[in-house]
Amino acid sequence: MILANLAIGLPTMLLCLILQVTFSFWSVQYYARQSGVSPSGYGLLRNVRPLLYVMMLLMLGNFLQILIWGTIFVWLGEFDVFYEAVYHSAVNFASLGYGDIVMSTRWKFLGPLEALNGVLMLGMTAAALMAILQHLLRKLRVVKRQD
Repeated sequence: MILANLAIGLPTMLLCLILQVTFSFWSVQYYARQSGVSPSGYGLLRNVRPLLYVMMLLMLGNFLQILIWGTIFVWLGEFDVFYEAVYHSAVNFASLGYGDIVMSTRWKFLGPLEALNGVLMLGMTAAALMAILQHLLRKLRVVKRQD
């Protein structure tokens, strides 16, 4: 059973990693194009807006990964209702582990695999956001010193 779970889970984790790297790359590219810092007027809002867009883009990438896992759970016959599969997937991905919905013994090991995947992908999301925030704060300090 573990081998069957790994045969499904590891390629799914790889797909999620590719998706996460792609969304992170797009986010950093977007931020680099939008990162002009303005010291005047509504500069703070104008400077933070690209960070908000990046956060939404990265979270969209995480949500797509949750949908992928949920789709696999439906495909494996673990859920009849897609919403429940996505809910279960989100609980696993976020490592909440409510336990209110449990998969069958045959595919139960996919839950911890998705949780491990989610911890890594959400960590990458947080790291990308933190790097962008640090870049923004450095630029704001440089602008403030020039005043």
